Amino acid sequence: MPVDEYFTEMFRGMETAAAAGATDEERQALTQAFVREYVGDALAWDTTGVAVEDLAIDGPHGPIPLRCYRPDGPITGAVLWAHGGGFRHGDLDMFEGHVVSIELARRAGAFVASVDYRLADGVLTYPVPIDDISASWYWLIEQDLPPDAPIASGGASAGAALVLAAALRARDSGARPPDALLLAYPFAHYPNPALSPALSGEMAALPFRFEPQGVEEMVRNYVGRISDVPPDALPGAARLDGLPRTRICISEYDDLRASSELLERQLQEVGVPVETYLARGMTHGHLNHSPKIPEVAASIDFLAKGLHG
Repeated sequence: MPVDEYFTEMFRGMETAAAAGATDEERQALTQAFVREYVGDALAWDTTGVAVEDLAIDGPHGPIPLRCYRPDGPITGAVLWAHGGGFRHGDLDMFEGHVVSIELARRAGAFVASVDYRLADGVLTYPVPIDDISASWYWLIEQDLPPDAPIASGGASAGAALVLAAALRARDSGARPPDALLLAYPFAHYPNPALSPALSGEMAALPFRFEPQGVEEMVRNYVGRISDVPPDALPGAARLDGLPRTRICISEYDDLRASSELLERQLQEVGVPVETYLARGMTHGHLNHSPKIPEVAASIDFLAKGLHG
């Protein structure tokens, strides 16, 4: 199907907003203001039936803020969740953090801990964000949860890469591993695999893309270099056997889609049970938009159901 009208309208609006600016700074500010209004305020999302609490835990690099979501009624599992943002952007207040966590708690009956991991800034680099995710995982598995309740790790884009890397650490250290991985459009490989010619042609008209130079800059900011990238930094390069059952939600129109699909094949090859869901008409980062969009809601449902297999 074509790109969802929600996104095509957003792209048109961004171009119109930018055209009113006289300088690059004005164009950027006008575009950002339009997007904020168009997407809406994630913090206004209804939390009925879910108690929300902000706290901080100790980590190897200092306190790690968590936002915890506890649904009314029986808790049937738990999820550690990590937002995306290219390793350098994002926070607990974005749709991909706050609203996804509310909906995972609500739809899966899960206690959800959303991690405000330290962002790479060119000085603070790998492995610090993974260290924060790992420390949050060790905290979560020590919480008072029902016996035999499944505990999953999940994340979106860069956050998906971080929770996957933390799961590899748990596997290799002998710590309790996640019972499931819930990954949304993961960025798991560098270099980023190429799209098929057919899909590349379909995406040619999209105004905002992950160009190769942008991906390179993202990796350099996160890792500090683009050569000799550690296998767990972009964990599609790591040994993947022994990981738990995995669900991967894929955006249809996404330059990183090939990374998601390659990760699926890699997991299948080493015997990891893996299921995927293709979110039709969606662009990268579609969970950073309202679940009132049917495919956003369907994607969250797919991930939520993965907690219990």
